Amino acid sequence: MTTAHSGAQRVRKAVLPVAGFGTRVLPATKTIPKELLPVFDRPAIQYVVDEAIDAGIEHLVFITGRNKGAIEDYFDRAFELEESLRNKNKTEALTTLDRTVRAPGAMSFVRQQAALGLGHAVWCARDIIGDEPFAVCLPDMLMMGQPSCLRQMVDAYAQVGGNMIAVEPTDNPSGYGIIDPASRDGRLIRMKGMVEKPAKGSEPSNLFISGRYILQPEIFALLENQAKGAGGEIQLTDSMARLMDVQAFHAFEFEGRSYDCGDKLGYLEAVAAFALTNAEFAGGARAMLEKTLADPSLR
Repeated sequence: MTTAHSGAQRVRKAVLPVAGFGTRVLPATKTIPKELLPVFDRPAIQYVVDEAIDAGIEHLVFITGRNKGAIEDYFDRAFELEESLRNKNKTEALTTLDRTVRAPGAMSFVRQQAALGLGHAVWCARDIIGDEPFAVCLPDMLMMGQPSCLRQMVDAYAQVGGNMIAVEPTDNPSGYGIIDPASRDGRLIRMKGMVEKPAKGSEPSNLFISGRYILQPEIFALLENQAKGAGGEIQLTDSMARLMDVQAFHAFEFEGRSYDCGDKLGYLEAVAAFALTNAEFAGGARAMLEKTLADPSLR
């Protein structure tokens, strides 16, 4: 296994695992993919795709499952709708729709076929990624930052190469996957390990792994023979820990914050946050939220 070196290759591809059932937000996800639930004015997955494009990603690889065909349809042309809008001269709506469509060949959709874990989902992208570094973007986690989280990571990766994980501070480190830092240089932290949900008082840091990664292609060989870990699934973190023995790993404390849309309260928080930062509707959203919070009948 070769050791990655600084600036080896540009990150051009990203893997988006979207095969999960969204059980934490049922019944909303019984027939609608959780990635298509709207976060204020657009589906959650659109924010993730926009972040990847902002970071210079040229090809998006979606790891899907059964009943997730609506995600592929969302990023395709909607000829009947577009024609109707065109006939009614609704040019603004047409422009909004056009932003959801990528160039032919810029997206791939791969079936995971069995729910074997995040590590297995990433492994399913091996032939499309090939022998080059790639990003992984977890669609449950929406990152708010300027520039975007992945853009900040790509810029840092250009300086140090290797493998990189986005992190941010938490008040509850025992509830997350936490990094074990070796040294720090600004926002870049050289890692010596990771701990999944450490016991209280034993946490090596308060920095949790927040859903964005840049990985070298050697991870695929490790995932191929990775034994099942927590939850009886093939865990990406287990293979990353093995790769850390032979390649450099950095954590990057990005400037911004994440919103976990994987549960109901996290989803609610994300909707409110993205409404309050929307250039067009922020004022009206704030007034509406304040009015709702002040309504005595809702207490």
